[in-house]
Amino acid sequence: MRAPGCPLCEGGGADVVFEGAKFRVIRTDEGGFPAFYRLVWSEHVAEFSDLPVADQRTCLDAVVLVEHCLRSHLAPAKVNLASLGNAVPHLHWHIVARFQWDSHFPAPVWGQAQRQSPDHEVARIAALRPALEADIAHRLSADFA
Repeated sequence: MRAPGCPLCEGGGADVVFEGAKFRVIRTDEGGFPAFYRLVWSEHVAEFSDLPVADQRTCLDAVVLVEHCLRSHLAPAKVNLASLGNAVPHLHWHIVARFQWDSHFPAPVWGQAQRQSPDHEVARIAALRPALEADIAHRLSADFA
């Protein structure tokens, strides 16, 4: 089920890393955050509790798998997980690798910038993304196809 006018139902304008029957994982272009991913549930539901228990488990297992891949490929200082959906009431999880050099660290990505992210660090992480995203796609395909 899709909702007319919902930007996440209509694709979300990001790079698709994985797309399965239940969800997709996308990388978004969030300036200064070179490893900002979203898991977007395929069906248009607003709340996590709208999902049947089996789908809740599938969703969380996939979020954890993406987090694990971020940690193993990028060695971030922290991984932030959030499911807000205030502006877009479509179930999605933000999965964001955070680094001590990023523009907002240690504040939330939606908070006040502390500095500009160094271009060389952003480029270093961007160079690691192809292997990271191939691993995410491979592992999600194996477990959630």
